[in-house]
Amino acid sequence: MAKSGTASGVSATGSERSAVTRRQLVNAAVETLKSDGYAGASARTIAQRAGVNQGLIFYHFGSVASLLLAALDAVSEERLERYDAEVSAAIGPSQLVDAAEGIFRNDLDAGYITVLVEMIAGASSTPGLGSEVAKRIRPWREFAQSTIEGSLRNSPLHGVLPAPDIAYAVVALYLGLEMLSHLEGDPDPALALFVHAKRIAGLFDAMPSTTSPEESP
Repeated sequence: MAKSGTASGVSATGSERSAVTRRQLVNAAVETLKSDGYAGASARTIAQRAGVNQGLIFYHFGSVASLLLAALDAVSEERLERYDAEVSAAIGPSQLVDAAEGIFRNDLDAGYITVLVEMIAGASSTPGLGSEVAKRIRPWREFAQSTIEGSLRNSPLHGVLPAPDIAYAVVALYLGLEMLSHLEGDPDPALALFVHAKRIAGLFDAMPSTTSPEESP
């Protein structure tokens, strides 16, 4: 007779192994999207990179597309966490631009945005994928909006500039810069924009902070 607790112990071990396998597959999917693109992200290629049987992709995720979305989720979660940490430490528009440039350089080096770009490209050939990718871009826009609102809170421009529209433009510009830098193999034109952005940010820094009526003399 099995001792008390044996079944739960085996179950826990199986659960841990399952989590490890899922993590291996997600990591392999991320690397496959970076190196081979969406078109090259087959079950066989991902499984070989993960060192597991390709049948486990369908067991754990149901389809290759679902696994690739899980890979995009993992990358987005990691990047947003880092973005939040770096942006939260910035004081004023100029430091915010510096943080954005650092994030941009890191993303180029690590190839994180490539994962999103490849998923966007794959949406044209995979029914239903486009709407799922769009859902995963929305948190980036929300993050950009909250950052912009926080940066303008004590500025005379607070409430004047439409933060949601600016956030949409920022995310679109960021993705476009990443794609062009990747296609051209030259990030310098994109990085030059950060130089100009910092000059403009300096003008915002020089603006006086707004005060409430109670604080006015």
